[in-house]
Amino acid sequence: MIASDGAEALELLIGEHPTPFSFVILDLMLPKVSGQQVLQRLRADPRAHTLPVIVLTSSSQQEDIIDSYHNGANSYIRKPVDFDQFSNAVAQLGLYWAILNEIPDRTA
Repeated sequence: MIASDGAEALELLIGEHPTPFSFVILDLMLPKVSGQQVLQRLRADPRAHTLPVIVLTSSSQQEDIIDSYHNGANSYIRKPVDFDQFSNAVAQLGLYWAILNEIPDRTA
């Protein structure tokens, strides 16, 4: 599922009727609510506190990297410019975070 902006992402993840996800791929450059604000709100909400969040963004600014980890990101990946490399990176992320990575049961 893809959210078109940060407000929609928050509604999907921690709104009145949240959708369960195994992980989130988050861009920092979102309209309405920034990616950093989404990350902060996820980490403040007990329902999403342990949800793995992978920042996938075009920014290579050290401040964005530091802020992302400070706000609770599990990984920070700069988007490849080439579309084939980007597609491959997303496929690899999905494989690792959905199948290989162990996460706690958030319903317990």
